Amino acid sequence: MKVLISDPLSDEGLKILEDRKIAFDCKSKLSPEELKKIICNYEALIIRSGTKATAEIIEAGDKLKVIGRAGVGIDNVDLEAASKKGIIVMNTPGGNTISTAEHTVSMLLALNRNIPQANASMKSGAWDRKSFESHELSGKCLGIIGLGRIGLEVAKRAQSFGMKIIAHDPFLSPKKAEQLDIELVELDDLFGKLDFLTVHTPLTAETNHMIGEKQFAQMKKGVKILNCARGGIVDEAALLKAIEAGIVGGAALDVFENEPPKNSPLVALDCVIATPHLGASTTEAQINVAVEIAEQVADLLQGKGVRNALNYPCLEGEVCAVLEPYIKLSEKLGSFSAQIISGHINQVSIKYSGDIVNHDIAPVTLALLKGLLAFKLGESVNYVNAPFIAKERGIEVSETKVLENEKFSNLISVEVLTDKGQSIVSGTLFAKDKPRIVRINNFYIDTIPEGNVLITNNIDSPGIVGKVGTILGNNKVNIAAMTFGKTGASGNSMVVLNVDSEITEDVLAEIKKCKNVTDAKVIRL
Repeated sequence: MKVLISDPLSDEGLKILEDRKIAFDCKSKLSPEELKKIICNYEALIIRSGTKATAEIIEAGDKLKVIGRAGVGIDNVDLEAASKKGIIVMNTPGGNTISTAEHTVSMLLALNRNIPQANASMKSGAWDRKSFESHELSGKCLGIIGLGRIGLEVAKRAQSFGMKIIAHDPFLSPKKAEQLDIELVELDDLFGKLDFLTVHTPLTAETNHMIGEKQFAQMKKGVKILNCARGGIVDEAALLKAIEAGIVGGAALDVFENEPPKNSPLVALDCVIATPHLGASTTEAQINVAVEIAEQVADLLQGKGVRNALNYPCLEGEVCAVLEPYIKLSEKLGSFSAQIISGHINQVSIKYSGDIVNHDIAPVTLALLKGLLAFKLGESVNYVNAPFIAKERGIEVSETKVLENEKFSNLISVEVLTDKGQSIVSGTLFAKDKPRIVRINNFYIDTIPEGNVLITNNIDSPGIVGKVGTILGNNKVNIAAMTFGKTGASGNSMVVLNVDSEITEDVLAEIKKCKNVTDAKVIRL
């Protein structure tokens, strides 16, 4: 077994491999062509952010068993290509928690007290106290979007300054939030209350530009914005406008939509503090992620288990062949459920019936929880830590088995209970390996859980499908498949459409305005 380390890794990580008698080569700054040429000689690849493990490189890795990312983000790894080739991708979700939390709080303090500006003034020879007068943090309101490991560590430190914490995180139960002395609110109710806002979510299709013109318009004058998570969560163009309009009093940014941010008008502003993506740049964090990934890769290569795998739970070959279709189905069910619920999750109940009860359902439950949590929490969730993250956030998880099902030879149903109500999504396998969603709440349907799915809830009446179809057609969105569900002869109905391209917010808003359409959502799978 041989490991290629294509980005700089701390000596502590290298020593782990040496002690485990695993051979390795350190070859940094390889071009894509060079990496593609030599990757066939290695069973493992360890990277940081500098190497891009593209589909082409992965395909050339004939011996490759694992790709280890020393850090959290895996946007530089083609996860789908690795999964198709049977290569496990793992990361180190906890290695830089404290480092990033501390950097966020440092930025908060510097932003509030104008420390960089005052320092620059002093170095220019001035003694200007009046221009840099500020306010205490004590008694001020800090809004946090995302209460994962980093968000919670930021909250603890802010509370020590006497700040009030209000937050949005649908995967933190109200009971757990109360124990932490955090006020949990819906996203739209957050913005008008805060003095400072910090974001700690992954960058996904849902969180991209989640803080934009609409959100800034809801904030009170003088609010200050922090982003030490991912560039793109805060719409930089909208932030610039909000600063120029006097709504935002300042910002502290460690991450940017394009890095490095060349000629950024935001960075040039005196009221904006900027650092070059330093959240994880501490000696301790670099040692932590290096040691963690070295140990994880060594364990896998030496047959001692799999930890922090992002693309598959650990299974024996024969068991894998049987459970793989169920695992794929359950992860889709989890992701689907996460996108139709509202409110904060309290309980998740999973019911298995039919053929599947004759197998070990543990990996299937792990996959469902991963799909449910990863929709919001991104790459910090994997097949190993999903149940622990659920427990940390006060979410109760239960499983039940029923031997027979009258309608289906196998069925997985997930019921999610939130403080706003409950949702039920059920799925089955046709022909043993073709996943279908067959129930959404009270509607029985037959939907392929792939790509972009449009769901409309309607008052059952003629013409709805035609109206929705016309809107999609006018916006060049092709319908690939369609299914219907009804609760009665003249009651409510549901239309579920698989579409071939993205549905924009403007198109969705137009659909919602259709007569007798009571709600519409786009699910991305």
